[in-house]
Amino acid sequence: MVVTLKEVAERAGVSRSAVSRTFTPGASVSDKTRRKVERAAKELGYSPNALASSLTTGRTRMIGLVSNNFHNPIFLTVFDQFTRGLQARGLRPLLVNLTDEAEPANSVRMLRQYSVDAAVIASSTLPPEFSQAFRAAGVPVVNAFGRYSSTPDVHVVGIDNMECGRMAARTLLARGYSDVAFLGGPAAATSTQDRQAGFMSELAAHPHVKASVSHARAYSFEAGRDEMQHLLSGKPAQAYFCGDDVLSIGAISAIADAGLNVPGDIGIIGLNDMEMSGWENIGLTTIRQPIREIVNSAIELMVATMDDPDRYPEARLFPCNIVERKTLRPLPDRG
Repeated sequence: MVVTLKEVAERAGVSRSAVSRTFTPGASVSDKTRRKVERAAKELGYSPNALASSLTTGRTRMIGLVSNNFHNPIFLTVFDQFTRGLQARGLRPLLVNLTDEAEPANSVRMLRQYSVDAAVIASSTLPPEFSQAFRAAGVPVVNAFGRYSSTPDVHVVGIDNMECGRMAARTLLARGYSDVAFLGGPAAATSTQDRQAGFMSELAAHPHVKASVSHARAYSFEAGRDEMQHLLSGKPAQAYFCGDDVLSIGAISAIADAGLNVPGDIGIIGLNDMEMSGWENIGLTTIRQPIREIVNSAIELMVATMDDPDRYPEARLFPCNIVERKTLRPLPDRG
């Protein structure tokens, strides 16, 4: 049998409203009453009804967790971190898949139907119009892994994708590659645009180095593999900065099937440092994106915005670093 609020009140010797206040965040209740109610609830095995609480407070404590790239394994880590972080704060994540969604108003309408208290857009490929549409609708929103701006329209937490592109270029230059290329995700994605721009701008200062650009149709293993197969049908570069680990692993698969070796014939560097990148049979040299830190900061900023909806939009950037493994030729011996 389900234990009721009335039964807890009778066991604790308090009113039902006192029990309700005890389990309502921010409600006023004395320490003495709280202890009596919590003891009675524990003895009876009572758990507060989240739905009933939302009717009392006007808050569902439900958070829309929005993304659009469920083919990329990195989002298993992203969703794991987000759901655990939200649940630890007594919030309930509602996962929303916007793959192939082109109209921001549709996503706003969907989340309004569930009366979410806020939304986190966990995507580097959704256009900024999506997060702007949530803010315009009065929904507190944070764009995690979004495009950096010094004057953002909504809260953004992520990395400097242009600097990551420059880091990749410097890494390839340091290893003596003279023919390099950027293999990015969809050309329309802001993350692709910024990583490419940073990569090419760094190489512009080295006119003796040949540089080229190509794009995969998506941030996925299959897309990375298909694009590398296409590149191998011509004259491939000596090394590639793949704008994402999953593209890199797809590219490595195509290179192996062509009878070539990484890094002996072609070097590869990725971005993200997802779990499988460190597997022994892959050993991808990559740029680590600090996912845990980004997720925690995004949740913190979202909670603060729920409490202060007029909070001025801010952008938070986290530094990345190179993770050395085995898909690039070693640094030349300076000794």
